[in-house]
Amino acid sequence: MRFPLLLAAAVILIRDPTGKWAGDPLEPWFQSLQNKAGLYCCAKADGHPLDDGEWDMTNNNYRVFLKGESAVVPNDAVILGPNKLGKAIVWFQRPTELAWSGDSRTSIWCFIPGSGV
Repeated sequence: MRFPLLLAAAVILIRDPTGKWAGDPLEPWFQSLQNKAGLYCCAKADGHPLDDGEWDMTNNNYRVFLKGESAVVPNDAVILGPNKLGKAIVWFQRPTELAWSGDSRTSIWCFIPGSGV
């Protein structure tokens, strides 16, 4: 009896990018976002919305706070222009995902500030 419940929970936890975000009115906007280096940021499902207090600007640089640590957003990762979602969003890769490179820092690909800044 437990097995069907565990299987159902596992299926719910798997992200379905074609189903979960399909039809989202902002989907074309998310798909069009590029950083200053011309790299696409990917979809909404890959971005992490940030609450106020999870990002700021200091000394003309944006900072985000991820897992209790602050990370300076590289200038090439900043997306200028209107933020249609309103909340700041960061697209990043955790160091564990880059284990082969030996780099222990979080790699920020894209960042768009919230509409309040």
